[in-house]
Amino acid sequence: MTPPPGASRTAHQHRDRTAPHTGTGSTVTLRVNGAPYTLDLDHRTTLLDALREHIGLTGAKKGCDHGQCGACTVLVEGRRVNSCLLFAVALDDHAVTTVEGVATRKAGTGPADTADTTSPADTTGTGHAHDTGTDGDGLHPLQRAFVERDAFQCGYCTPGQICSALGALAEAAAGHPSYVTDPGHPPGRPVTPTPEEISERLSGNLCRCGAYPHILAAVEDVIE
Repeated sequence: MTPPPGASRTAHQHRDRTAPHTGTGSTVTLRVNGAPYTLDLDHRTTLLDALREHIGLTGAKKGCDHGQCGACTVLVEGRRVNSCLLFAVALDDHAVTTVEGVATRKAGTGPADTADTTSPADTTGTGHAHDTGTDGDGLHPLQRAFVERDAFQCGYCTPGQICSALGALAEAAAGHPSYVTDPGHPPGRPVTPTPEEISERLSGNLCRCGAYPHILAAVEDVIE
């Protein structure tokens, strides 16, 4: 894979943005969408800033910067996280999947294991994807469902909504309960992703445009 504009897989090309080795910085390798990126980062650099400012993947958005809006949601080792709250240096050698990499995933699978990405300027994560064989149009089924269901307006929250939905469906399949799960549900058994379950599990992802009914419908479309 050719790194996106402004990105690099070696730290020496980022000296203008990285911390000198004075005790406040470290070298870290992030495996983003299947590709390794080795960077010299200040210890205070969040995963969100590492993705956007150092690697050039701008799909994950900075909204509240306090972990309350969900716009920055990505997957780390297959689990959804607020990337604005995680220090990048704590994730050395971790696999990170951003919206630019979800087209390389099948619904219900783990992190992307190939390096094809969408354009870093694509704010919705649905407009420009390489043909990875996932679908005829190269999109992940959930991305295509968002387009077909008109599940976004401004598109700012959409990358986080898509990554969060993928993580939420994986959690339900693994038997992780939510607040609305029946207390009598057998531990470890898959939880059926009902509309109530989906809404609860995605409640941390805000949409100021109010596209929630369409987001719910898009997620329901990809449930097997």
